[in-house]
Amino acid sequence: MKVMIAGAGSVGSSIARELVINHHEVLLIDLQPEMADRADLEAVKWLIGDACELAVLQQARLEEYDVVVSATGDDKVNLVVSLLAKSEFGIRRTVGRVNNPKNEWMFDDAWGVDVAVSTPRLMTALVEEAVEVGDLVRLLTLKTGEVYMVEFTVPHDSALIGRSIGRISWPEDTTMMAVVRDKTPFPPSADDVIEGGDEIFFITTPGAEPLLRRTLRDATR
Repeated sequence: MKVMIAGAGSVGSSIARELVINHHEVLLIDLQPEMADRADLEAVKWLIGDACELAVLQQARLEEYDVVVSATGDDKVNLVVSLLAKSEFGIRRTVGRVNNPKNEWMFDDAWGVDVAVSTPRLMTALVEEAVEVGDLVRLLTLKTGEVYMVEFTVPHDSALIGRSIGRISWPEDTTMMAVVRDKTPFPPSADDVIEGGDEIFFITTPGAEPLLRRTLRDATR
């Protein structure tokens, strides 16, 4: 897979390293020439320039890439890069970093963003996930706000324990994606029985999320 990343700061560089390790082709675009001399990013292709400029993206032959990641520390830049990637180059998938949670509402399809990743929100969610056993925690917003990834840790006194997944009436537009048990993830099947302490991950919609929350809350009473 070919991935272009705008912004070679700590976030963009970390993403680039992980993608290279997983055998993806990565291009980093950054304004600062000294970034390209970093020894820890030797396997990455570089283009020094402003990723908000159409000429720079044309020079990068962006139309040949599968994914564009806007990972700078400036939300305005991330929005412009995502919009250009979608509207001018038809990029199939764009990922935008949200630095200020107040700007999260702008990271949608109107600005060409497929997936918005808010570091403050994600960190908050991870903190909540660590302490809020028995509550539904939103981890990630996908597909321009139309889909959420959420997590629920089953309390040890929950009425869900001992019930098979297939016998629970989950809300429409909700799919159970994975269960983590004893630090081991596995894909759930209808016959799997829920145990206390299970971490259950769902994909759901804004409309279905309250119904899922109610289903889980009623089961924990």
